Amino acid sequence: MKKLFLFDAMALIYRAHFAFAKTPRISSKGINTSAVFGFTNTILEVIQKEKPNYLGVAFDTSAPTFRHVEYTPYKAQRQVQPEDITIAIPYVKRLVEAMDIPLLIMDGYEADDIIGTIAKKAVKKNPEIVVYMMTPDKDYGQLVEERIKMYKPAFMGKGVEILGPEEVCARWNIQHVDQVIDMLGLMGDAVDNIPGIPGVGEKTAQKLIEQFGSLENLLENTDQLKGKLQENLVNFKEQGLLSKHLARILCEVPIEYEEEKLRYTPPNKSLLEPLLEELEFRTLRKRILGEEATPEPAATKTKSGPKVASNQMDMFGSPSPSEASFTTESNGDEDESEAFTSFANLENTPHQYHLVQGEAAIKGLISYLSRQSSFCFDTETTNINAIDAELVGMSFSYRKGEAFYIPFPENGAACQQQIDLFKELFANENIQKIAQNIKYDMSVLANYGIEIQGETYDTMLAHYLIEPEKRHNMDALSMTYLHYEPMSIEKLIGKKGAKQGNMREVPLELIKEYAAEDADITWQIKPHLDQLMAKNDKTLQLFKEVEMPLARVLSNIEREGVLLDIPFLKEMSNTLEKDSTEVQKQIFELAGESFNIASPKQLGEVLFEKLRLDPKAKKTKTGQYMTGEEVLSKLESEHKIASLILDFRELQKLKSTYVDALPQLISPKTGRIHTSFMQAVTATGRLSSKDPNLQNIPIRTVRGREIRKAFIPRNEDYQILSADYSQIELRIMAAFSQDESMCEAFNKGLDVHKATASKVFQVPLEEVSADMRRKAKTVNFGIIYGVSAFGLAAQIGISRTEAKEIIDQYFIEFPKVKAYMDQSIAKARDFGYVETVLGRRRYLKDILSANINERGFAERNAINAPIQGSAADMIKVAMIQIQDFLWKENLKSKMILTVHDELVFDAHMDEIGYLRERIDKIMCSALDLGVVIETGIGVGANWLEAH
Repeated sequence: MKKLFLFDAMALIYRAHFAFAKTPRISSKGINTSAVFGFTNTILEVIQKEKPNYLGVAFDTSAPTFRHVEYTPYKAQRQVQPEDITIAIPYVKRLVEAMDIPLLIMDGYEADDIIGTIAKKAVKKNPEIVVYMMTPDKDYGQLVEERIKMYKPAFMGKGVEILGPEEVCARWNIQHVDQVIDMLGLMGDAVDNIPGIPGVGEKTAQKLIEQFGSLENLLENTDQLKGKLQENLVNFKEQGLLSKHLARILCEVPIEYEEEKLRYTPPNKSLLEPLLEELEFRTLRKRILGEEATPEPAATKTKSGPKVASNQMDMFGSPSPSEASFTTESNGDEDESEAFTSFANLENTPHQYHLVQGEAAIKGLISYLSRQSSFCFDTETTNINAIDAELVGMSFSYRKGEAFYIPFPENGAACQQQIDLFKELFANENIQKIAQNIKYDMSVLANYGIEIQGETYDTMLAHYLIEPEKRHNMDALSMTYLHYEPMSIEKLIGKKGAKQGNMREVPLELIKEYAAEDADITWQIKPHLDQLMAKNDKTLQLFKEVEMPLARVLSNIEREGVLLDIPFLKEMSNTLEKDSTEVQKQIFELAGESFNIASPKQLGEVLFEKLRLDPKAKKTKTGQYMTGEEVLSKLESEHKIASLILDFRELQKLKSTYVDALPQLISPKTGRIHTSFMQAVTATGRLSSKDPNLQNIPIRTVRGREIRKAFIPRNEDYQILSADYSQIELRIMAAFSQDESMCEAFNKGLDVHKATASKVFQVPLEEVSADMRRKAKTVNFGIIYGVSAFGLAAQIGISRTEAKEIIDQYFIEFPKVKAYMDQSIAKARDFGYVETVLGRRRYLKDILSANINERGFAERNAINAPIQGSAADMIKVAMIQIQDFLWKENLKSKMILTVHDELVFDAHMDEIGYLRERIDKIMCSALDLGVVIETGIGVGANWLEAH
């Protein structure tokens, strides 16, 4: 049989674009080439693997189709096409033409109509042809028959799917493929804005079609149904029939089936070569054109051992990589595109994973590990919370493709005895220890008295510095750099949720393979990251001198934990409940009825239909009124109910999110809460935390601040000490801009907001009013984040004209601040990134975007990221130095929290004076900025008192 492949171009372009959303490929000219690259790889994979006899690529046009004419809302709600896709489409068309593949386009018809027509004509005319419709779009299932199949391309590690009639019917749970459009007529299609029948989802549609066979038969027999379903089918009968009509793919497009024109022929080199050069597809150029390629046999990249030779040839008969080695070229570096490759895995990759049991065997392994200059390790535990986790086993690797797994007994004494065998190995300062998310492993081993000494290396943190906005988990790194898909944890213990199992329940042979693979893969990832970090001395220095030492510090802070005042929280919970009930009562009185305040639908109806607070009230896409904080804040001046609702929401959130939730997170082992700090989340370098998220403990409202009273010292010999940087981001702005007026204010210890007000409002310092200072403070901090006149006006309640005048005057008085902002944006445009004082990079792919909103966001980040990132660098350096001081001095005081620019300590009474002096000195001198740095240090019986 001969193969005809028909490609749904737009579906594949969109798929490629969004697959690369987190890791876009940006050319040196600032063009996002992700969609073109992904589409090209898809075509090449088909040509290489399927060896088609005929090819065609179908495109939609901007001309309206019969669907638009008959139903105006058809596709009307679709978001505006992303700018990068608009740019990509002409390139894709040029590429298809250069590949000498026919473009199938006709105004008035969609690509699926064209593909459906060509497919039906092809099998009718040539009994030796099998048609493969290349698309991820489920609607094509209605076209499938014995010699017309859907070909869903590989995506995110999931292999190619070829769907014939049997597979389509199984997918939809129907009897024959014609019923696909009956299903769509009932369900509708949100993507295309096909309405369907209200209240009918896929499961209901399946039951109805199974019972009645077709939509038409169902609508003729609605008397057999009851309730709301019957009512909707009767009332929306015509809508259902229209939906089925719109969902039907038209197979009578007036387009000729010209078989010979579809026959596959080699690409047009004169067209293809300059296009690939323009797109900077160097690897693909070598692969397709066979020029400047390294003359090596084709190979499948695996995670162990050398490449496995293959006799596969590229489309010109030259040796080329197999489908497992398709590459992307991000920022000039060639790495794997996980969305468009067939990955190697444990089942098809040679490896040697050993189970090590018994004291003699364990000591033998330790002996080998002790002779290495570095090794990789990983812990398997019972809990993602390191404090409460029990060690199930450990794996080690120091050679590619080989790893060792040691299971640990559940018995406490026996487990400890076995773990103690590793104490000397981890204490050996001459051996580098490598891991993925090593902070977790440090904390788990610390539970058993094991301290990791010497140089450490975390692949997660290394990648975070290289590509701060991408994913840093091991699976993502493995697929990117090794073209290898690791075993999923879900295969061992099931999906997240109440029914998820425990690592102790996993069969030993399976956990051995899983755990050993983790160590082996992490070991193999490291050289790739080393190579990338070596390109930038600042990145390497940041990794070795800041992020890696900080991981040890954070592990220590997490293990210390914080004591909570439970009686206080219970009392506060009761108070919040009483206050909430009282506010709710007032809301109901003003509304004249009781309703569910938490329901946006009911709330919107009360505010905008009954009370008519805003005749221009906006609605969401689902037809509900918008009732967010911004909307309610604007209504506060019109009606008291708006402020009461905001009050009610605050009371509810404080109670549920913090006051009632915090006690549930107390460790049964320690009696304290232990937040987990995350180093590799924010692109700016700021730390974040979870379980609980202490970065979000409220501070702006009186009630919110009260929560900090619950954080108390460990016993009566201690107090809470809080050390907070004073206006650190403004001081960094002053240092970066070297603006004389701003630097002078800080260096002379003036009230910087008052000094700013004096200049902006042209009044002597002593005549600055509280209102002037308030506005100046908003401007000072707003400037850092690129505040607009519109934004400033909204924040301080003035007209946009007055806000613009204030900003203009600010830049007149602080000209070097404006110069810094312009220079930051110019640097971002030239290099594609900005840097902190220590060289932490923030990449800004949209800095040259033609979309004004995307470009504006990137420009604001260009200004702010170096400032906010430098503040993050500074407190990290201070934390490392302070923890080192605490350890060296063998003090009883402990660092227990870090929140934004603040450090919190359990301070021993006898050490408070000494701590104040040393902490202030270390924090102020952590980085030499050339501007006076100040801290605010307080001590109290709880965190609020100290802060």
